[in-house]
This record gives sequence, C-alpha cells and structure tokens, in this order.
Amino acid sequence: MMKRYIIWILIALMAVALIGIIFIQTRWISWSINLNEEKFDKEVFSALNHVEKDLAASQNSLDFDILADVPSITPNNRSKLDFFYQKQRLEDSLLITEDLSQLFPGNRSSFQQKLTLLEGLQVNKLLQGRALSDRLDIKRLNLYLARHLSRRGIDIAYHYGVFSNESNSFIILDGNFVVEEEGSEQYSNTPINQSLFNSRYHIDLFPPAEGPAPGVLFIDFPQRNRILFRDVWPTILGSVIFTAIILFCFVYTLHVILRQKKLSEMKTDFINNMTHEFKTPIATINLAADSITSPSIVGEPNKIGRFAKIIKQENTRLLSQVEKVLQMALLDKKDFKLKLTEINLHDVIVQAVEHANLQAEQKGGRVIANLTAPKPSIMGDQTHISNIIHNLLDNANKYSPNQPVISVATRNLNGSVEVVVEDQGIGMTKDQLKHIFDKFYRVHTGNLHDIKGFGLGLSYVKAMVLAHRGTIEVDSEIGEGSRFILKFPVNGGQEKEVNSVS
Repeated sequence: MMKRYIIWILIALMAVALIGIIFIQTRWISWSINLNEEKFDKEVFSALNHVEKDLAASQNSLDFDILADVPSITPNNRSKLDFFYQKQRLEDSLLITEDLSQLFPGNRSSFQQKLTLLEGLQVNKLLQGRALSDRLDIKRLNLYLARHLSRRGIDIAYHYGVFSNESNSFIILDGNFVVEEEGSEQYSNTPINQSLFNSRYHIDLFPPAEGPAPGVLFIDFPQRNRILFRDVWPTILGSVIFTAIILFCFVYTLHVILRQKKLSEMKTDFINNMTHEFKTPIATINLAADSITSPSIVGEPNKIGRFAKIIKQENTRLLSQVEKVLQMALLDKKDFKLKLTEINLHDVIVQAVEHANLQAEQKGGRVIANLTAPKPSIMGDQTHISNIIHNLLDNANKYSPNQPVISVATRNLNGSVEVVVEDQGIGMTKDQLKHIFDKFYRVHTGNLHDIKGFGLGLSYVKAMVLAHRGTIEVDSEIGEGSRFILKFPVNGGQEKEVNSVS
C-alpha cells in the first residue's frame, strides 16, 4: 500500500504543476493583450496624426480672391494658384509655402519678393485669426477619420469631439456643432463628453510655431476591449477549456487516490477483523475437540455432549460469518434471487426482538416493540427481511454501551409499511453518516476499536432494502443515538421470485 506521505508529495507536485500551467497561460494571454493594446494605440495615434495633417492642408485652401488687387499677381497666376490648391485638395499633402516657388518661376529674388508680398498681406495671420469652428470642415473631418481608421483595420464604433481651448468646451461632437451656453463647461455634462475628455487618444489641431494649439481632437472607443481581445479570444477559450479538463482530471485523480487508500485501509481492517472473528470459533472448536479426545473425558457422556454442543455452536457461528462474506460477494455481482412470499413484518420483528432482548438484558437494557401498523404484510424474502431486522437491532445494541434502550415501531404511511429502529447510543457525526452504508466501514468508539464485526451489516441492509423496492433513511446526533427508518411497499401481489435489483 502506498504510504501516506508519498501520496501527499504526488498531490503537491500535481498541484504545483497545475498552478504553474495556469500562471504561464495567464502571463502569455496578458502579454498578448498588452501587445494588441500597444498595436492598437500606435495605429490610433498614427490615424490621428494623418487626420491632423489632412485638416491642416485643407484649411490652407483659403479663397485667394483676396489677392486679386495685387498687381504682380495676374489672372494667369491666380489660375495657377487655383490649380495648385485643387491639386492639393486631391493629394492632401504639402503646405502652400512649400510649392509656391513652382507657381512663380524666376530668380530667387523674384520669388522672395512674391513671398514678402504674401507675408505683407498677412495670409498666415488671416488664417490663424479665424475661429476654430471656421477652420474646420465637418464633412472632411468625418471623412478623414473614417478613412484613416479603416486603413488601419479599426472597424469598431467610436465617439469623437473637437475641444476648443479658447472656450474651454467641445465645439464639435460626433459630426455636429455644439451650441454652447456662455460660461458652461460642456465636456463634463454627459458621460460621453467626460469619457471623450479623459480619453488617451487626442491630438492638437493646427498647432502654431509658438503657444498653445487652438483646439484638440479627442476620440474614444467604447468597444475598445473587443478589438483588443478579438485575436486572443480563441486562445483564452482554448486555455480555459483545457485547463478545466486538466483540473477535473486532477481533482478526480485525487478523489480516486484518496478513495482507494481509504478502501485499502478498510479492507485491511476487514481482513484483521475477519481473522479475529474466524480465529476465535476455530480455537474454541479445536479446544473442545481436544477435550473430547482426552482419555479422562471419553468415559463421561455428559461432558462429551457439552463439548459437542460447543463445537456445533461455534461451527454455526463460523458458518454465519462466512455466509456474510459470501452474501456481500453475491451482492457485488448482483447475482442473487429473492424468493418473495407474503410476510407479516410484525411476526418477523417479534422474533427478532426476543433474540435482541437476550443480548440487551446482559447489559441491563431492553428492547421495546410498538407495532401499530394495521397492514403489516409485504412481499419479501423471509430470510433477508429477518436478517435486516436482526442486523439493525444488533447494531443498535453494539453501539449502546450502557444499558441500551432500543425501540422498534411500525405504522402504515402512503401505501407502505414504515419500520423505525431507534436507540439511545453513541450516535454518529455527519461525516460518519455519509459512509455507514459503505462496505467494510465501521463507526469506531474513540481510539478503542472494541466493536466487533466486518463492517458489512449496514451495507447488506441497504442492498436488501433496495432489492425489496424499499427505502432507508438515517437520523443521528452525537450522544443522542440513531434512528433508522425503513419503508416497504404494502403487499401488492408481486411475483413469487424476482432477480436481483440493480
């Protein structure tokens, strides 16, 4: 038999391995989620940067009719300027000052003169002096956001808003201008606005060379976790399923190991008890046989008869013990048959009470019968029904150490005969109640295993009660005794012989 400490070492190793697997899988999944988050953040900020550049390029498409009064800029040059900005709108690329040299061919000084002319007209100041709302085209903003997010595979719903640093409020929310009230801070009025303002995804719009930007573009993704977990869900689901399988196997294996160990201990106890139970009658028979064969006894018929009676009694006792073991073997194989006849339970109980009273009186106790069932007849096997009652009364007597008081009562209830066997013995704990019908299990009285038996009696009782299509229940409290409640169906004309009931 495997030693206890080896079992606990194996359990500890299996537990450590399982915890290690769960820890590694958790770390790996967490790493994958963090990687997806970094990738998502990178793509969002990249999209925002491109949106900001597109907006800066498009807002520079100012109507250059303000330059019509400048003599050096001819209608032909204005056509070139118009063509340039048409091209710029399509490509969304360069700023006006980067390609002005292409529109004003000539030497460097000529170009510088034209540039000075534009500066003199304060074009840049004109653009920067305009209100933020005038510098933004909502249709273009919607288009740029949708375009750049889609290019990066970000296809989840989002909210966006343009926050004005001048008015300290949102001026655009989800493609609509916000009508603000004077002095109100509208970004904090609704959960969406608050979520937008606290979003990590934002970028300055039209930042000047010096000083703060006039506005900030915020974007928020309510379903952000969906895209973060989208590629990880199969891994998470697989990890959970396989970890659950491993955990189930671990728990089941642990249960089997402990159960097998307990069963092994009970079988060892059973073998020790059986050896003791067999050894005593065999030794008594051997002693009586030696006495009969003694020359001093041969001539005394009375003594020979007494020793012969002892041999017969011990042989009967030995056969009874062997019969119990064989009965349980048949029960395990479900290889038995019940010879059903009509039985009066009161007759069986009265006979069993008379036998049990002899044992109880030796300890100063008594067995009381209170048989009140008006219909006590059932269809059952006489031998097995008698064994059931005898086993219960014998069990009650064994576990009532001081002056046992045992009662047996009957009554009819819902088409059945109820038999209640009650004692005032040592009782049982809830844990013991779970195992009393297990084979080889015996309720010990403290550290002294002074209760004889194989631990097969109650296991046999339950098997036979179920074979008779009955039920058995137990109520017990430590120090207050136990109460066994049996119910058998009233005689209903069953067949005279039935096979074992599985």
